[in-house]
Amino acid sequence: MRIRPEGGERMEPGGLRTDGKGGDGDDAHERWLRLLNRSTGDPGYQDEWFDEQCGGCKFWIALSGELGLDWGACVRAGSPFDGQVRFEHDGCERFIARADGIFG
Repeated sequence: MRIRPEGGERMEPGGLRTDGKGGDGDDAHERWLRLLNRSTGDPGYQDEWFDEQCGGCKFWIALSGELGLDWGACVRAGSPFDGQVRFEHDGCERFIARADGIFG
């Protein structure tokens, strides 16, 4: 599927980059970080949450391309984030660890 952004140019899926040079991928990364449920930098972050991050949840599916290095979709029914893009180090109370123990 091809996506047509404003201006009519065609962009292939996975074409966004998060290289720190201010491109669209970087913009998305910065916007989405403001939506975190649990930021590891917050003073109220609880130690037990460290092992319950989205990237280790069996209901987290990584995005393709470079954004997929940090971001994925939550597909956990009953999670307040079901159907939303989540940061791999975010988390929620509906976490279930992956059986294979892989993160990300």
